[in-house]
Amino acid sequence: MIPGTILPQPYGQDHRSQLLKHALNLIQLLLTITANILSGMVRKPPTPYHTSILSGYHWVSELLSGHPDHIRCELGVRKETFIQLVTELRKMGFKDSKFVTLEEQLAIFLYTCVTGLTTQHVGECFQCSNDTISQYVV
Repeated sequence: MIPGTILPQPYGQDHRSQLLKHALNLIQLLLTITANILSGMVRKPPTPYHTSILSGYHWVSELLSGHPDHIRCELGVRKETFIQLVTELRKMGFKDSKFVTLEEQLAIFLYTCVTGLTTQHVGECFQCSNDTISQYVV
């Protein structure tokens, strides 16, 4: 040891408290990142997309019971023609599916032909999934 030199003192209290603050901030940051990653992994329950009160079945019923020009405007055929088409399709062996009546199936096809709308837009009108609409258009 050299005479007159001062030995280094251990770190002071201020330095220790700063290190502790930095360590706590780092831990808080790591916990926040971990929570964000884990929350992205948890599957949230799906939110229903088709929630209109007027289902496809009810819309078709409204067309059939409403003003004659309404069904012609929306589906491109008169009420009598629509009913005759449904009757002929039934004779040919077509029938209601588990969730979609034959009348709805025909209406989906005709509405798509008349409007040229996308599957998604037609699905919104009939309150059906894109897959369901595709079954009756293609």
